[in-house]
Amino acid sequence: MAEDGARLPAAPRVAAPRAAASGSEVRIVLIDDHAIMRQGLRSVLEREPDLRVVGEASSVAEALAVVARARPSIVLLDLKLSTSSDSEGLQVCRKLATEYPGMGVLVLTTFLDDRLVVEAVHAGARGYVVKDIDTTELTRAIRAVSRGESAFDSRSASAVVRSLNGQQTGGSRLTERELEVLALLARGLSNRAIGKELFISETTVKFHVGKIMRKLEVSRRAEAVFAASKAGLI
Repeated sequence: MAEDGARLPAAPRVAAPRAAASGSEVRIVLIDDHAIMRQGLRSVLEREPDLRVVGEASSVAEALAVVARARPSIVLLDLKLSTSSDSEGLQVCRKLATEYPGMGVLVLTTFLDDRLVVEAVHAGARGYVVKDIDTTELTRAIRAVSRGESAFDSRSASAVVRSLNGQQTGGSRLTERELEVLALLARGLSNRAIGKELFISETTVKFHVGKIMRKLEVSRRAEAVFAASKAGLI
């Protein structure tokens, strides 16, 4: 099994595109302190024709160096990068979001904690999923983030919504139905899919989404899930 340090120098090879590559290819850097986890993720993701792993890192320093070199469109980031901390990845997330605003950070971690989910959103993460997510949902989340959308699994979305629900005040308060729509938006569902989940029409969903965006003071639905922090609600 190759050591982490031996794998990193190979990253520049990614400049040569695959024969089937196109403008829609999603370039991914994996940041996780366990080599076997990175290898498993690489194996799973590279079965998809539009997903390409262009680098790996196991620590904060390696992560920043690899991202600077490989310039991915997505970073798949574990929050625990050492035995001394369960949330060292927040530091990486914050720095990457500041230095590469066009790049999406998707947290993939073992820990589901309301505080960590909200802190990750504040740090600039566009999504948060737990490692027991199935392959289909993970690739869906990666593609959503690559399109500039948000992507939270159902449990992480609920954590964001609980935070919103507990701290909203005044005229910006979201209704119970709007919170339900927001939670499904966070999972990356379309208006039609949200309508099916809530047994309401697609037109009604569109109405609720519009009200959510106005209350959260955003102009794009992709921002609605984490815009609460910008509006001072969390």
